[in-house]
Amino acid sequence: MSRFSRRSAFTLVELLVVIAIIGVLVALLLPAVQAAREAARRSSCTNNMKQLGIALHNHHDTFNRFPPGCAADQQPFGVASGSWGSSWKVYILPYVEQTAMYDKWIFQSSSGYSHASNMSYTNRIKIATYRCPSTVLPDFYNASHNAGAFQMLTSYTGIAGAYSSSAPFNNCGSGSHGYTAEDGVLFANSKQNMSSLTDGTSNTIMVGEQSNHLRDADNKPIPGGYTAITSQGPHGWTMGAGNANVGKLYTDRSFNCTTVQYRINQRGMTNTAGTGENTGNNIPLSSLHPAGCVVSMADGSSRFLSSTTDLTVLLSACSGNDGTVVNLD
Repeated sequence: MSRFSRRSAFTLVELLVVIAIIGVLVALLLPAVQAAREAARRSSCTNNMKQLGIALHNHHDTFNRFPPGCAADQQPFGVASGSWGSSWKVYILPYVEQTAMYDKWIFQSSSGYSHASNMSYTNRIKIATYRCPSTVLPDFYNASHNAGAFQMLTSYTGIAGAYSSSAPFNNCGSGSHGYTAEDGVLFANSKQNMSSLTDGTSNTIMVGEQSNHLRDADNKPIPGGYTAITSQGPHGWTMGAGNANVGKLYTDRSFNCTTVQYRINQRGMTNTAGTGENTGNNIPLSSLHPAGCVVSMADGSSRFLSSTTDLTVLLSACSGNDGTVVNLD
């Protein structure tokens, strides 16, 4: 070999330049990767909503009505024995592959709140269909009121109807926990069926997303010490209604369902009537999906609604019989 040949190598400057180029490429690609991941999570959430729609329709096929949004333990939802029965998420368990839990459920003696046997069935049980993969909510919450059970925090809420200060959305009950409507699909002690929804099932929202949760006006958790401010409240996804009254006569908390009053992803709130931590009846729909949330319509379809959806249009879509057919496209 020639005595003038020598080993070639990168200089330090060249290595730094290559590293810098790789860093720039990674920075350029990262948003695309994150967008692809979020698209996959949103698709999974949309599929969850589709499965919930099918489950609610299967319940309707069996009982000729949808389940109550939340119910007291009373006929036809259970044994007339007390308050704080079960939510719609309990009544559709057989249709989300949880028949074993449903078959053991005892619909009496505060079935969705403090019934020790029922609460033991939910302890640390995670039902994938009830959780949006984009949610920021913890997997479980120590619902000490619920016989010490660690219940999962779910991402979806039943739509009880709509409220505003003007007609046709002001025919609601009013109490210290906000406004309660009876014009949606899933309200307190409801027995809605297809024929009740005179605006049409394809125009009526049945389930909405609450995979994000309320903070105060400074984007801090609302005082009270609870993990997340959703319509599930601190008492769990099984929690029902506190008394046998229905609709506008019902002024107590409506756990696991909401009467829509605010726009989608309206998050900064104070701890006031309708948006309290335990729990308000008017907690908004929200999600971590960019610029909107997923909903399930009463015809069983699911769709994405933009945060910019006009509030009046949203209220009409949450009411099944306000006489207005809206275009959500």
